[in-house]
Amino acid sequence: MKKLKISAILLFTILLNTQMASAQFGDLLNKAGKAVTSKGAQALGLDKILKEPEAISTSFDDVDQEGKEMPEFESSAKYLPFSTLAKNGDDGYVLQSGHFEMINKSYCLKAGTYAPSAGDGYMYAPILGKKKDIVTAILKSAEKHPEVQQTDIQMLLWTIIAKTKFIDYSGPVKETALRLLTAKQILQLEGGALGILPIDVMAKAKSSMPPAIQKIFEAENNIRQLVSSGNYTYAEFEKYAIMAGMAPVRADIPSGIWTLHPDGYYIRYYPSGYSQTKVQIYVPETLIKDRGSKKLIYDATDDIACPANTGSQRLAQTNEPIK
Repeated sequence: MKKLKISAILLFTILLNTQMASAQFGDLLNKAGKAVTSKGAQALGLDKILKEPEAISTSFDDVDQEGKEMPEFESSAKYLPFSTLAKNGDDGYVLQSGHFEMINKSYCLKAGTYAPSAGDGYMYAPILGKKKDIVTAILKSAEKHPEVQQTDIQMLLWTIIAKTKFIDYSGPVKETALRLLTAKQILQLEGGALGILPIDVMAKAKSSMPPAIQKIFEAENNIRQLVSSGNYTYAEFEKYAIMAGMAPVRADIPSGIWTLHPDGYYIRYYPSGYSQTKVQIYVPETLIKDRGSKKLIYDATDDIACPANTGSQRLAQTNEPIK
């Protein structure tokens, strides 16, 4: 087993040094990984499964509500499109004082949850979790690859949230990963990932979970099975990732609530489903003056629109406008 692990590491090093194509890297990693982990799911202890950290762990507990404002705040403002702002290279926009808005692509980062609905309140929270760097890398890389469909990127993100091993990837999801991620990033997908769990292991694990967590746990295992089959559609992914119905609305966190961002500006979210979100930002004039020559950057790939209801979807934001 140790020799096989060392071989996989050596293989990765050789690939980096010779700058082989990403697809070739994926095929070789797939072969090496299967030799190392062919019995991984069966050998993985139940205790380890239950303690495995989430790929993305952001929750409403990570929202700083200090300084929040109700929807009526700045109600008479007129918003300029984000396109009037200068781009900050590959890292979002350079903010100026005033009010700005954009309808951008967004992505669901929580399988087994309800889609956004009218009345849901969303607030800003940072991307946190073991795979935050990978998720951010995908969102940034996607902007450079407009030929990659949003649905393919969403499927890839669902497999990462579901802790899928790269050796289990197949079909469009594997192709998307190879296009958007570097060889080093693909190797990182293996860390903390799970194989497809047998029925008996699933049953034991679910028996110790509350019902809401059971649904998420089962949805993630179904996604791992689906992507490994090589024969799937986006609709099948969505069936497992999105629950039918609506989550209860929290009256204290209404739709259109403002979050005071750590950088000093105000931000709010109006999701339309999970695939697009209207983002509005208010930048006080005093904030820009106080910063002097220091630029104020808005990079949406660091942000999650986080629902007040834990049964609803966390939405990763992007710098890509809906065209």
